[in-house]
Amino acid sequence: MLDVGIVGLGGIGNNHARCYTENKHSRVVAVCDIDKERADKAASLWKAKPYYSVKQMLKSEINLDACSVTTAGIENGGDHYKPTMELLQARIPVLGEKPISNDVNKARKMVALAKKKRVPYGVNLNHRFTPSAVRAKEWLKKGRLGELNIVNMTMWINNPNESTPWFHIRALHPHSLDVMRYFAGDVEFVQAFFKKGKGRKIWSNVQANLLFKNGVIGHLTGSYDAGGSYGLETLELVGSDGRVVINEACEKLSFYPRFSREVESFDHLGGMGAFPETFQSRIGVWIDDLRTNMPPSKIDAKAEDALRVQLIIESIIKSWETRKIVKVPQG
Repeated sequence: MLDVGIVGLGGIGNNHARCYTENKHSRVVAVCDIDKERADKAASLWKAKPYYSVKQMLKSEINLDACSVTTAGIENGGDHYKPTMELLQARIPVLGEKPISNDVNKARKMVALAKKKRVPYGVNLNHRFTPSAVRAKEWLKKGRLGELNIVNMTMWINNPNESTPWFHIRALHPHSLDVMRYFAGDVEFVQAFFKKGKGRKIWSNVQANLLFKNGVIGHLTGSYDAGGSYGLETLELVGSDGRVVINEACEKLSFYPRFSREVESFDHLGGMGAFPETFQSRIGVWIDDLRTNMPPSKIDAKAEDALRVQLIIESIIKSWETRKIVKVPQG
């Protein structure tokens, strides 16, 4: 049984706590938030001990086998650095929320400290943790698609947040780009275009072309100006022998063979009903990685993956600002 702490008890933090509580291999023993009322409420809900700073929690010497860091901040990644560094310094495994940080230098420092301390550090890039994504990856590895040529991703929601110019690309698209990397590997070059939606101050729409290091080409379409009827996301993989489409992360998986009309389709593969269930799936894998003493470098959706995604995002922003094709840093 893993004893787990939660740092940051907003909606996402409580969702993490629910997933840990529902997993037979873990329990929440500590909750931490700088807002005392929020921490106390969560402590009552999850039958855990409340703390009001990571420093206080660590000083109490409570046993912690892992912590989720689900703080928010600017562009949803502004407040991850300090609590994550404190926990890693204490050699406590961390599952952070995305984005890892919108300050790439801080992200690099967190990744470096985890490596130095040899501590598992994962990030909740939960869109890859679906039976449909796993099955599609198996097909790709076994050669069913042939040679992969194209990866396309569309992800959009309605979000009126106007807090910062780059909120949309930085807050939403760690998910999109992680899924694209999951299938095609590292990105070498990007070329991007943005548009502000009607009446908006932020860059709420984006299209980006990607060239992966292995020669695969890809395209990302994203928006914060989408309607509920549009769906959440569509992933398309196109190979020399076939095409795969995943709709709504987990709701439908389809395989289209190049030389046949015999299409295969799976609805709710593995029994996963809808996107919210990806949290439980992702946290379940994190728990299993810890229970089996998975080496930090082998953690699924590790912090280094999240860092590489942020480097792609910053390169996409730079491409639009400079109106140039930009080479993506690799670390």
